[in-house]
This record gives sequence, C-alpha cells and structure tokens, in this order.
Amino acid sequence: MTRILFVTSNRIGDAVLSTGLLDHLLTDNPGARVTVACGPLPAPLFAAAPGVERILTMTKAPRGGHWLRLWRDTVTTPWSLVVDLRASALAWLLPTRRRLVYRPSHSALHRVRQLGALVGRSDNPPAPRLWTSAGDDAAAAALIPAGRPVLAVGPTANWAGKQWPAERFVEAIAALTGPGGILPGAMVAVVAAPNERTAAEPVLASLPADRRIDLIGKGGLPVIGAALGRCAFYLGNDSGLMHMAAAAGTPTLGLFGPSREDHYAPWGGRAAWVRTPQSFQDIIGATDYDYRTTDSLMTGLDVPTVIVAAEGLWRRVGQAC
Repeated sequence: MTRILFVTSNRIGDAVLSTGLLDHLLTDNPGARVTVACGPLPAPLFAAAPGVERILTMTKAPRGGHWLRLWRDTVTTPWSLVVDLRASALAWLLPTRRRLVYRPSHSALHRVRQLGALVGRSDNPPAPRLWTSAGDDAAAAALIPAGRPVLAVGPTANWAGKQWPAERFVEAIAALTGPGGILPGAMVAVVAAPNERTAAEPVLASLPADRRIDLIGKGGLPVIGAALGRCAFYLGNDSGLMHMAAAAGTPTLGLFGPSREDHYAPWGGRAAWVRTPQSFQDIIGATDYDYRTTDSLMTGLDVPTVIVAAEGLWRRVGQAC
C-alpha cells in the first residue's frame, strides 16, 4: 500500500494553494493512504479529501517541539513518499522511498507553479481545489440559498496593512449591486473569521437587512468553501478566503498592496487581481514602512479602479455563470 505523508502550511491561504499538489499525488497513486500534517487552522480543509486517513495538527511549541512531536508520530510508519512543503529537516529524518521537499523561491513564479515544479508541472501546475462532504454542501445551501445571485465580500486579512478600507468596500458593493452594476439587486455575503467581526462589522452594518448574509464565523472552513462556491462573485483582500473562493471556481477579484501578487494572486482562469499604484517593493521599501502597523496600506487603491477590474472579470467569465 502506498502511504504518503503530506506536510503543508500553518496558514489557510498557503494550505489551499498546496491542495492541487495533493490532488495530483492522489490521482497518480490510486488507493494511497495519506497523512496530512498542518497547522490547526487549515486542518479542516483536508478532512474530506479522498485517501486522507489522518490529520496531524501542528501547534507551535518552544524550541521546535512541534517538529519533534510530528517526528515521533510518523517515524514508525513505512512511508512510500514524504512531501515536506515547510523545508524542514523532517523529510530527511524519516524512512521513505521518495522525498519531495519544497523550498520557497523569491523568483516571480507563482506559488502554485513552484509547487507544480516538484512533480515536473510548473508550466501546467495542478490547480488548487476544495474537498467537501455532503453535510458541508447541505450546510452551505442553507447559508446561501438558490434563486438569487450573491456577491461575497472578504473585507479582512491576517494583517491590517493588507485590508482595503471598509468604507471603500461599502462603496464598491453599492456600485456592483446597484443599477448598472454587474449584480444589480444581489444579496451580499460578508465573510470573515470569528475574531475578525470588529473589522468586518462596518461593511455588514452598511447592508440592508433583506440583502445581508452574515457569514462571519459561520460554519467550518469546508462549509464556507462550499458556500463561496454558491456565490456569483467574490471581492476581497489577499487572504485565505480569497484563495478558497478561487479554488471553489467562483469569479474572484483579489485586492493587493503590501503582498506579492506574482506569488499569491488568486489562481485560475476565473480569477483576477488589482493592486495599489505602489508596487509591493514600493510599499515595504518606504522609509516609514512598519510591519507592525494597524493601519491600511491599501489606501492608494481607489474604488473606480476596483470596479473597472470587477467589470472586466465579469465580462470575461462571470456572465456565463
């Protein structure tokens, strides 16, 4: 029996980007039994993946203790393949017939292409995907009922500097769902983690009650992924939710400022990105740049620019939805 250890990220977005590689390995190794090791936040993303029999969550411990625990949990298994996307020593300390070790590159190559290169597919990399159960799909249908288009909005990110100002999201929603917008009269779903409610609340509060869907902290990641797949369009900051929406096949527009779109743009033919006039290097190279900031570094991106980008994406793929 083929046994695969797949060590992936602590972050939701990077974990989503790695799902295409895992899907490729499952396809190439029918009947393989897979153990996934990742951080506790993205762990639910792998629960419904075919062949995944065990998920080991890695909670950071002092002096690398989480790696020692993972080694103890895996050293006695006769692995056929160890995939380490964290570039740790673990892959070299476990007995296995084959190893794939990913070392992030600072080149302009997208992370999905970099991961695809591990299996000789940088030019045609396996695309990220979401796995959901029947229960996840049913819960998502209850959150996003059929019959009316829904604009999903992700106004938060894991760092305040990456968040487009809430008032601009409000203005963009009004334009996209108003007369002449790409989704006139659409419902609007606001998506965020439970601890991000304060940041997302101004956007949620701006919506009329009969068009508002509150998805802040609702359901687990697979349910949210399935819910995003039921939406007509997604607009959001560079975040794990953005990557989930793109992986679900929803037309996705990602907003970028102090992060690299060449590495982390939403992946796929149904996705696009727009960024501040300032490049990533311009922003982080500024004399007053502070990675600890609690202010947005996205203020250079205006609403008309976002609307034009959303309309362009919708003309290209959305109208066929």
